[in-house]
Amino acid sequence: MEVLAVHEDKLADMDQQTAADLAELFRAMSDPSRLRILAALLERDLNVGAIAAQVDMSESAVSHHLRGLRQMRLVRADKQGREVYYQLDDDHVVALFKLGLEHVQHG
Repeated sequence: MEVLAVHEDKLADMDQQTAADLAELFRAMSDPSRLRILAALLERDLNVGAIAAQVDMSESAVSHHLRGLRQMRLVRADKQGREVYYQLDDDHVVALFKLGLEHVQHG
């Protein structure tokens, strides 16, 4: 698989800290509500209110999840005037999400 081939040499030599960091990343993505938030942000940048409406959650619950997702560098905030819009942090997050989704939808 091309995505893994990039760093294949590092997979066999995973140190304790890297393993802990990777486990924390997967832990952050292990909550269905957080995954629904990430899915909403695949389409476009959204503010908390728009995310809450799209995923049918309270704004305070969405804000709580976004805080954790920001700490894990899965999303980032962009202030535009008085509004704060959230977006997926980078292409790695998009690829990771899409590969996971493809895996669970695969026959």
